[in-house]
Amino acid sequence: MNWHLMDIAAILAAQESDPDSGLTSEKAAIRLESTGPNELLDRGGKSPWLILWEQFTSTMALILTGAAIVSGFVGSLKDCLTIMAIVCLFALLGFFQEFRAERTMRALKKLAIPFVRVRRNGEAVDIPSVELVPGDIVLLEAGNLVPADCRVLESYNLKIQESILTGEADAVEKISAVMTEHSGTTGDLRNMAFMGTTVTYGRGVVIVVATGMQTELGKIATMLQDVVEEMTPLQKRLDRLGKVLAVIAILISLLYFMLGLMRGEELRLLLMTAVSLAVAAIPEGLPAVVTITLAIGSQRMLQRRALIRKLPAVETLGSVTVICSDKTGTLTENSMTVTDLQPAANTDDKLLLLAAALCNDAVLRVDDGSVVMLGDPTETALLAAAGKADIHKPELEALFPRIAEIPFDSATKRMVTMHAVSAAGAANSLARACGLQQGDRFIIAKGAVDVLLSYCDDRASIPGILANAEELALQGKRVLACIWSRLEADQPVDPELIHGRMKFTGLIAMMDPPRKEAHAAVIKCLQAGIRPVMITGDHPLTASSIARSLEITDNDIVVTGNELDRIGPDGLAGIAGHVSVYARVSPSHKLLIVEALQMRGDVVAMTGDGVNDAPALKKADIGVSMGITGTDVAKEAADMVLLDDNFATIVSAVEEGRTIYDNICKFIEFSVAGNLGKIIAVMALPIMGLTNPLTPLQLLWLNLLTDGLLGLGMGVERPEPDIMQRAPISTTSQIFDRRMLRHILLTGGVIGLSSIAVAWHHWLHHPSDWQTALFTSLAFAQIGQAMALRSFNHSFFKVGYFSNPLLLGMCVAVILLQMLVVFLPSMQSFFNTTTIELSSLIWIMAPGLLVFATLELEKALSKSKPAQQL
Repeated sequence: MNWHLMDIAAILAAQESDPDSGLTSEKAAIRLESTGPNELLDRGGKSPWLILWEQFTSTMALILTGAAIVSGFVGSLKDCLTIMAIVCLFALLGFFQEFRAERTMRALKKLAIPFVRVRRNGEAVDIPSVELVPGDIVLLEAGNLVPADCRVLESYNLKIQESILTGEADAVEKISAVMTEHSGTTGDLRNMAFMGTTVTYGRGVVIVVATGMQTELGKIATMLQDVVEEMTPLQKRLDRLGKVLAVIAILISLLYFMLGLMRGEELRLLLMTAVSLAVAAIPEGLPAVVTITLAIGSQRMLQRRALIRKLPAVETLGSVTVICSDKTGTLTENSMTVTDLQPAANTDDKLLLLAAALCNDAVLRVDDGSVVMLGDPTETALLAAAGKADIHKPELEALFPRIAEIPFDSATKRMVTMHAVSAAGAANSLARACGLQQGDRFIIAKGAVDVLLSYCDDRASIPGILANAEELALQGKRVLACIWSRLEADQPVDPELIHGRMKFTGLIAMMDPPRKEAHAAVIKCLQAGIRPVMITGDHPLTASSIARSLEITDNDIVVTGNELDRIGPDGLAGIAGHVSVYARVSPSHKLLIVEALQMRGDVVAMTGDGVNDAPALKKADIGVSMGITGTDVAKEAADMVLLDDNFATIVSAVEEGRTIYDNICKFIEFSVAGNLGKIIAVMALPIMGLTNPLTPLQLLWLNLLTDGLLGLGMGVERPEPDIMQRAPISTTSQIFDRRMLRHILLTGGVIGLSSIAVAWHHWLHHPSDWQTALFTSLAFAQIGQAMALRSFNHSFFKVGYFSNPLLLGMCVAVILLQMLVVFLPSMQSFFNTTTIELSSLIWIMAPGLLVFATLELEKALSKSKPAQQL
């Protein structure tokens, strides 16, 4: 129901409640049984067993599991156990990431209020918040959390901080009057109080109209549970890759098996070799290498003050094309700050700030040695500005004690205070400048410009003052005026008695300023091909001003929540590509914007810190929460948490994401091309008369050295020099694009043919060790390949010899381990190798040098396509 459009009598009648006595215990019990407890309910989700099952039934996991089963069936228990260990590790890592939704719900429940004061049976009593029902009369005061969605019955300067739902930094003054507009976002409903928001000022009496999951907070919880998480770009690519390689592996194995049967080879050995070829045809080290690469990337991000909560998150940032950012607390400081002082012609900044500090109800409190300002954000901002000018309220109160006041009221739009001049105050330079003496009294008022100017004596200057105020307002700033006047000895504190005789003191403008580092971060995003979009619940003028100052937009186009309601999802889809600022939006609007951008093919990152951001954080391709100001709900819904609340940290994450995607693509090319070379050798040599070139165990050993050790070293390669001058990684791109296919065929061909040449040479001159020479030459070939693949576009000599010490160490480790297999007698019997002559090492190393030279020459001549097209 539109409770904000109903008068109080109609609401009380609809709820069958009395404002003075509240509900009876009996009626409340009946309603509690009907509506249920006032709490956020967890509607469940996937069971742990289902989550675990999905991990083991992924394409890559099924391929590896099948290979392990067949390996065990033919008697290779070691191969079976090794492959299954990789599958289990990959599945468990994915399994533990699936509990984020449950933690999100627990965080939402923390916002529930344990006790609340209500009127029951004609008395004010404290009851558990879960026992609240519609119709309960609730008493609110400063410091309370609102326990349910309520309609305001009485407001005594009641102000509620709703940034947790709307994103607005300022507390909203609540009224009991009926709203005149039929539609409005949460931030516009001034006669409503919403669950989870905070009372910052005054007190009020409200009636509960919605509890639990029916509240605005409950709707957010529902959206969180209804949002379906999609696969990240990397997960989609790996899924496609797994399916392609599965088909290739089966075809290769069947082809080899059929050729072997035609040659009359032993069935068991033929089956084992066919299985080994199937394993060799896919990068079985990919799950482990991807997981380790992402884990190492997340550790590097932690050093940059970004906590990765889900491993694929860093990679996903490499594909981000749009960053949807909340304004308050993300791009701005989430605190009102005085930006402009425009004192009257006959005054100065200090006199203006003195007036603002005296006519002020904010208080200073010393907490653990530090000064804390409490009160309305506007008034604390005025005190902070005065403090910077060495004007301190405690000192002023001693010099000019307050003797009477008229609190701020939304009807009059002003606050008035009366002060006396003490002996010390009379000696103050500012008092002397105003002609004040000991015992004098004066009155100060602050409030809306147009209201206070009507009290001033200089009517001629009013048009100019109003023009200045409007100019400041158009910049998205809040503008206040200050006026003052000396009072006669017996004159009461009533500005109406001196109407038209007060002195204009000046204008003060304030706003929630942008973060200092936000502008540079936005510029870097634009240079990297990423479009920032501001989505906020704040005022359109404020949003536009902040967006222009940060260069998020260069125009005044701002789309509001009401406009989104009018145009609907179809209309939003038409404008989402060029609108960069949305204002006065609700949580559901944010979610619709993210969905509209995703429908256009954008990869969307959403930054935020409030409960209102949580559904969009979860729906976005990657959700980024603030770590300091962020609520628990936002953190649990996010994929990444910025520990320093620094928008610029996202730029570092983008660079890390692109680097990780580069490294994973390099590993895939390295593994598939290397395996292609092995397959060429294993399938071609028997046709040439050299039977059983490699045993299944030798093939698996080579894969362990190359896909395992060398792959791990490639996974930590540093960013390429031009990585932040590229466009985002396209979600429609294939891992196996033309460039990669060309490289795989070229590299695989060179590896296969060169190793065949080594085997043929040794078969002619050293027939007893031709298989060992082939075995070892393949290991050296992939060492040369790994060195050349450190960069797609830049020479090995440009990226630096020692910039990846881990890869160098892995190359040394591969050489040492291979030498042990070849020369250690106990290993020779296990791997069926023989000792080779030292003079043969030149031949054995030749494929590695040839592969390295070929790839370096190809980079120099062909000017490969940018890596973002991979």
